[in-house]
Amino acid sequence: MSAGGATAWTRVRRQELRRRLRACGFDEVRFATAENGGGAGLRDWLAAGMHADMAWMERTAAKRQHPELVLPGVRTVILLGVNYWRGRRAERGRGRAGRAVWARYALHDDYHDTIKPGLIAAGRVLEEMAGAAGTDYRYYVDAGPVLERGWAARAGLGFLGKNGMLISRRHGNWLLLAAILTRLEIEPDLPLRRAPRPGGAAEPAGLLCGRCRRCLDACPTQAIPRAGVVDARRCISYQTIENRGFIPRVLRTGIGQRVFGCDVCLEVCPWNRFARAGRQVLLAARPEIAGLPLRELLELTPERFAAVFRRTAVKRLKLTGLLRNACVAAGNSAGRDAGRELLPALLRLAAHESAVVRAHAVWAVRKIAGPEARAMLSALETAEPDATVREEYNAPLE
Repeated sequence: MSAGGATAWTRVRRQELRRRLRACGFDEVRFATAENGGGAGLRDWLAAGMHADMAWMERTAAKRQHPELVLPGVRTVILLGVNYWRGRRAERGRGRAGRAVWARYALHDDYHDTIKPGLIAAGRVLEEMAGAAGTDYRYYVDAGPVLERGWAARAGLGFLGKNGMLISRRHGNWLLLAAILTRLEIEPDLPLRRAPRPGGAAEPAGLLCGRCRRCLDACPTQAIPRAGVVDARRCISYQTIENRGFIPRVLRTGIGQRVFGCDVCLEVCPWNRFARAGRQVLLAARPEIAGLPLRELLELTPERFAAVFRRTAVKRLKLTGLLRNACVAAGNSAGRDAGRELLPALLRLAAHESAVVRAHAVWAVRKIAGPEARAMLSALETAEPDATVREEYNAPLE
């Protein structure tokens, strides 16, 4: 578009575009200029190995830093936010003994799928309002080579907190982000801090955090070594979702009863006091998942897993991953009556076909049964073919 076209779009139509995109189901719509930058932190994070085995982060690093590699000629990034906070009433019973704890976003149909129709509708809006100029764009729902949080902070949707997450003054920590890259030139929204930093440098994490460090101190596995930096190798979300193998013993106790993701560094943030329940236009709640007892998870069959978690983000974990996580959560129930009730299911899983499941089941039995575990596990230990699993029978319990 010409400079004149950009100005006309800005003054007359930008707010109409924002209104129409909100009508597609998005709770927030902001615009940022697609200039390069914001990649130094990513480079340092990757160089330190904090991405663990998420090799795709390295493969797509250049695209994340340079959006023109994703869409040549890109001029604007449209940031879209979906509030998934459901209010305090939805929190009742969370963390109760014998119950699994899930990251809140997992208590919906997979947001990657449910937000996509909103992005398709948003694309049609661009095409209608800009004609041929609006037909070339790329959209992503938290799965493409885009630094959504950095762009969102640049557009004033929120600021990067010390927990490394985007924090909104209206929605707290409870925003799912999507992005549209377009060649349209749309006047950008202002960041929360309007004065530019020298050399165009990004704002440091914690712009509106003050001296608060609750997220850093509350992390059960000390996965936030400094403000704005999350070490995936220690992060419960990584270990319970992305890691498909053995969870390091030193981290298992910190996982608690969490079986899919972790919200601790989000939920302790004082900015959440401003959060209100979202419209949920692009989300489909699955509250029944929150009520599943650990015992039922430990007894899941492939058929039952497929039926219960159909269309949810949990399905990508696969049954063996969820059984592994449920074993860890069960082991962390040690000392409670609920823990001993889980022993029969755990002993069955100690003979599971998956070595990963067996290892964590053995750990859980030892945590719950204490000295009695040796007699319970004796026959299984003798027959165990996997060296890593055999280590679990005698390894020190963290």
